[in-house]
Amino acid sequence: MKTRFEHSAGGVVYRLTPSGPEIALASRRTQSGALAWGIPKGLIEPGESPGETAVREVREETGLEAEIRHPMGDLGYWYVWNGERVRKKVTVVLMEAVGGDVSQHDHEMEEIRWFPLSEAADVVTYGSERELIPRVAEMLAAPSPDS
Repeated sequence: MKTRFEHSAGGVVYRLTPSGPEIALASRRTQSGALAWGIPKGLIEPGESPGETAVREVREETGLEAEIRHPMGDLGYWYVWNGERVRKKVTVVLMEAVGGDVSQHDHEMEEIRWFPLSEAADVVTYGSERELIPRVAEMLAAPSPDS
């Protein structure tokens, strides 16, 4: 089976509300037709940095304008698409929503929805992305370097 490598970037987008932090998750249909919830992400285009890709993909896929707050590292996994094995690396950043509207998401996504941070891990479909949620809670609870 032929193998290829992909490098994508994406963001865990949060907003602070009076009842606590919320995370924006995007749903899309898998190749089998199942609904999968996860973070917005996409391929890094030529000449683009992972951060630029994350900002662009969040805007395109969710309709949200978001600013990068912290790097979260890389996820790595394998999948098969149309008979080809794909080794995927996703560079992830923590991002704060600063504008936009989830009703403006693109056609790739079925729905964009805000979930309380305390519930988001139960919604995310894939384990590698699910593991990001407790890290977001730790990052948001940590004092800022400016204080």
